[in-house]
Amino acid sequence: MPTFQKLSLVLCLGLLLAGCKDDFLELAPLSNANANNFYKTKADFDLAVNAAYSTLYVTFAPESGISYAAEQMSDNATLYNVAGIQADRWAFKDYALNPSNTEVYRFWREHYSALFSVNIVLDRIEAAELDEAYKDQVRAEMRFLRGMYYYYMVQMWGPVPLVTKPLTAEESYDYLRAPEAEIYAQITSDLTFAAERLPLTTQVPALGRASKGAAQTFLAKVYLTQGDKAAATQQLQAVVSSGQYALLDDYDDLWAVANKNTQESIFEIQYLGGAGNPFSPYWTSFSPTENFTLTQYGGGMNQVTDDLYNEFEEGDPRRERTIALGYTNNAGTFVSIKFPYKWVDTNAVIVNGRELADNNFMVLRYADVLLLLTEATGDPSYLNQVRARVGLPGFGEAGYPSDLYPTVERALEHERRVELALEFHRFFDLKRTGRAVEVLQAKGKPVTEGKLVMPIPEMVRQQNPGIEQNAAY
Repeated sequence: MPTFQKLSLVLCLGLLLAGCKDDFLELAPLSNANANNFYKTKADFDLAVNAAYSTLYVTFAPESGISYAAEQMSDNATLYNVAGIQADRWAFKDYALNPSNTEVYRFWREHYSALFSVNIVLDRIEAAELDEAYKDQVRAEMRFLRGMYYYYMVQMWGPVPLVTKPLTAEESYDYLRAPEAEIYAQITSDLTFAAERLPLTTQVPALGRASKGAAQTFLAKVYLTQGDKAAATQQLQAVVSSGQYALLDDYDDLWAVANKNTQESIFEIQYLGGAGNPFSPYWTSFSPTENFTLTQYGGGMNQVTDDLYNEFEEGDPRRERTIALGYTNNAGTFVSIKFPYKWVDTNAVIVNGRELADNNFMVLRYADVLLLLTEATGDPSYLNQVRARVGLPGFGEAGYPSDLYPTVERALEHERRVELALEFHRFFDLKRTGRAVEVLQAKGKPVTEGKLVMPIPEMVRQQNPGIEQNAAY
């Protein structure tokens, strides 16, 4: 079955996986006795693997924890009018989070539910009487997802319970917060396992599946987070030398709705649009809530700050493709408000007043690899490839704004911000380079080192008092 298709079946399995007694880790075993007979055939595991991949639709959604952390907790985005509990959502951009925040609890549950979907496949594949090569492929894909999810979780919460198998509700109470070093060791193990066994790239009908290049790129980010630039360089150079990836000639082509899974894409979440669910939610969610011309249900998520807009150099074509300056309402009046434009789909099919956009979402792309190589090596030539694509002078060349970005480190920070704007990188970049507090405080954010992680949800601690709260909360 092609990845991300037959979504109704995938979601049904997802409900089955989650349809167990709730506990604070969302990791209790299947409650349906028939499920014990499910994990037998290759078709069973194909469906279960698709269910695990379908968790990407939640964890990388426009209003996911990764989005809130990467953009709202950075200097890239803000919120005006949004649905739900306004105070709980504004708290991210204002650094006013507290343990009772309903969104923080939602993000916690979503990530542990995703991990359960991964762990159940890894657990059941061991006893399955299937071809060993197929089993190893499944193990590699699931361990890629698990390593990636734990990477984001430790970024968002710091130490968290480290669970690598399905648990009973009773067992889950024995799992307290693991040290970060232990979590990173598991992430490294998972991604290394995946990188050694996954194919160089994925092709039809397996588009959207993890590849060797995706595992190596995430592994490099983990090494950089831990300060091991030599190991990161090794992984990134392997991605470059694989010959599987290249920058597209035109930056605009990255965002054309029809251009999916291009040579620049390393890991991409697949959407179908139109009548073929799942449709892409980014264009709708990132449109202003009062926008009744471009979309019927603008979500108002990740509205663009003036600070991000002004980060782009004059003449940088990426600014116009990244940020819309406003819209014309039904009365013919132009409303000035900056919002993301990368995922625009003006030809989207409209069903029941909702635009069913057809864009994919790139989690990793080759420009990211090149910029990470500059971070790992200090060599600006990789960064300059990214700038050359959009016709801008490179670092060290005539015309480069060296008065604003006089060092390779500051040049890289600037380039990652504009090249990867609103693609869920900024906050994690600032944390990895140790610049988050300095940069964000200078822009009026009341952030401290302790508040670079979210609070542990109060509901979690009520269910298991052995789980300690982060010090800043």
